[in-house]
Amino acid sequence: MKKFILLLCLTAIFKCADAQTTPGPAETKLTNALCDCITKLDKTKLTTREEANAAFMDCFGKQADLLPDVATERGVEMTDGEAMNKIGTDIGANLVKQKCEGFMQLAMKMARKDKVAEAPQSTSGAFKRIDVKGFNYIVLTDATGSERSFIWLRQFPGSEKFMGVNTKYIGKKLKVSWQELEVYLPAAKGYYKVKEIVGVEVL
Repeated sequence: MKKFILLLCLTAIFKCADAQTTPGPAETKLTNALCDCITKLDKTKLTTREEANAAFMDCFGKQADLLPDVATERGVEMTDGEAMNKIGTDIGANLVKQKCEGFMQLAMKMARKDKVAEAPQSTSGAFKRIDVKGFNYIVLTDATGSERSFIWLRQFPGSEKFMGVNTKYIGKKLKVSWQELEVYLPAAKGYYKVKEIVGVEVL
């Protein structure tokens, strides 16, 4: 079972099957229940990859009683490791394809490489907009007119100012504190270094 769960985690993060049959009622029920549980997690408290993995496995464990129904629906035995691995692959792909926001956020934490925390850096510029590309990105225009983008992964001091309608800050000078983070971006299918926001100050 542990191997199945780990395969589900890794498969969902690192690949989304291009060809997949339409999930049956039992598989859909398990996928939705898993997404529901993950979405309700307080991800701001998950600061390491190990904590994110543990939170995912806990959510999966709470839905494990639905797994036999999925196996029956597929016409396979629970003892058939290869068939169960295929179910794990498909459920992972389901979570990605249905754009389960909670899972995508958790996947970022599960895939990143933990390292010793570094002192945050800061960048100042005029607030231009917020881009929504799976995650929110605060975009500034610096002194040279170039756009600088910072990813909003979790709650940070000042984040409440930018929730909902935030047009009143357009053009105002901001100081964004950030730290560099290497994460796996599912949409881009690769590891990339991003600037994660740890604080925003309106100057």
